[in-house]
Amino acid sequence: MHHLCYKDMPETHPDHVSEKRFTDHKAYGFSAPKDHQVVTAIEYQGRDVKKFTYVSLLLLLEVILACKYPRKTTSSRLEWKKLGRSVSFVYYQQALQGDFKDRAEMIDFSIRIKNVTRNDAGKYRCEVSAPSEQGQNLEEDTVTLEVLVAPGVPSCEVPNSALSGTVVELRCRDKEGNPPPEYTWFKDGVRLLGNPKLGSESTNSSYTMNTKSGTLQFNTVSKLDSGEYSCEARNSVGYRRCPGKRMQVDDLHVSGIITAVVVVALVVSVCGLGVCYAQRKGYFSKETSFQ
Repeated sequence: MHHLCYKDMPETHPDHVSEKRFTDHKAYGFSAPKDHQVVTAIEYQGRDVKKFTYVSLLLLLEVILACKYPRKTTSSRLEWKKLGRSVSFVYYQQALQGDFKDRAEMIDFSIRIKNVTRNDAGKYRCEVSAPSEQGQNLEEDTVTLEVLVAPGVPSCEVPNSALSGTVVELRCRDKEGNPPPEYTWFKDGVRLLGNPKLGSESTNSSYTMNTKSGTLQFNTVSKLDSGEYSCEARNSVGYRRCPGKRMQVDDLHVSGIITAVVVVALVVSVCGLGVCYAQRKGYFSKETSFQ
């Protein structure tokens, strides 16, 4: 907490908050700041509690931004501001401002915020001024609010079909979670192991799962890999899973391809022989003379 003494501090307006507070006033004292506070809260998302872990539900109720001012007097004046590119008032002229009116309350100099959202994250500063023998005495304290967010439903990319023996990659991604989630893939509702060699014989052992990036890559996909795939994104706050999508793996029929090539070759040969026969009989020359 900073400590300053100054005279004739002008009133500020909530719509025009300036960071130039003391440069035009003579300061009488200064003390070193206290340790910076960091407070962590869970984002409130209405009644959708299925995605949250039990521990996060215990922390979901509220968060308190504490202003460590030693005592409160009738002559003290308190202001809370949220810092950033633009500075906005949170508490000004003995009243909460903005949407904090409906979901926050004052506890002495501290603020209790309910239903915290990711937009509340940031740095806050409380400023308490009180008259002293040298003039107005100002103390301030800074608090950083970190908001943890559960993952949303991840976006999953699963191909509908693939040919055996080829390289196939499935992708899973979440853009909401804080901290960033880790990813787990499921096949037919069964969790795939990080080490495929530890799985059952009915599972291809050539895949690679990256829990950080959310990719599931089959180096040589096989018919055993056919099935319904889904991905789960999970962090310390909660988890979500995307709907299952089926991937069908078919064998590459070499004999069928050879047969098709032979048929095409025969058709081309027959057509070529037909053209040669027509030329020998003079069909093309007769048509030319007739014209």
